[in-house]
Amino acid sequence: MDSRYCVIIPAFQVAKTIGELVRAVKHQGLTVVVIDDGSHDTTAAVAAAHGALVISHLRNQGKGRALRTGFEYALRSQFDGVVTLDADGQHDPAEITRLIRAGEQQHAGIVVGNRMSNGAQMPTSRRATNQLMSRIVSAVARQPIPDTQSGFRVIRKEVLQDVSLRATRFDLETELLLAAAIKRWKIVSVPIQAIYGSHGSHIQPVRETVRFLGVILRYLLRPRR
Repeated sequence: MDSRYCVIIPAFQVAKTIGELVRAVKHQGLTVVVIDDGSHDTTAAVAAAHGALVISHLRNQGKGRALRTGFEYALRSQFDGVVTLDADGQHDPAEITRLIRAGEQQHAGIVVGNRMSNGAQMPTSRRATNQLMSRIVSAVARQPIPDTQSGFRVIRKEVLQDVSLRATRFDLETELLLAAAIKRWKIVSVPIQAIYGSHGSHIQPVRETVRFLGVILRYLLRPRR
C-alpha cells in the first residue's frame, strides 16, 4: 500500500499554495510532512490546518537541509520510502501512486518525475539549463536521467540509509542522484505533467550553478576503490 510512503514537502514562504497541496496529498491517503524552512509568513499554520505534520526550522537553512530533515524523520518513523514534492503546486499529487508503482515494478532505488517529456510547457531558459545539467549528471551517474532537477521523486528507505548527504541547498537533489548511482542504485524516470503558475523561484542562478559544479567535481574527483 502507498501508505507505507511518507510525502516530504520542503516549504519556504508558500502560504498561498501549501494548503491546497497538502489537501490533495492527504486525499491520496498518504502521510504529509511539511518542513517549514524558516518562513516568515503563515506557511506552517496553513499546512498544519490542512492536516500536515509540520517540522519547523527556526531560520532558513535551504531546500537541501529541509529535505534532509524530512528524510531523517521518515527513517525514524520506519516508512518504506519517501515521496518528495515541491511546495509551489507544480506537481500533481494524483501522479504519486503511478511513480511508486513504477519504482516497485522496476526495482528502482529512485524514481524521478520527468517533466522533459512535456518540456515545451517549461519556461525556455529553465528548459535549456535543465537539459544541460541533466546531460552532465547522467554522464557522471552513468545512467540516463532526463530531468535531474525535478523535485518530484520517490526514494526507497534503503537508498537514504546507504548514502551520505551533506548539501543544504538545491544542489542536494544532484548530490542524491550521484550518491545513489555510485552505490549502484537503479534510477528510473517516469513522465509527469508540470503546472507552471505565476509563483516566483527562490533559486539564485549563479550561486546554485557554482554549487552544482562543486557537487559534480566532488564526485568526479572522489577516490576510486
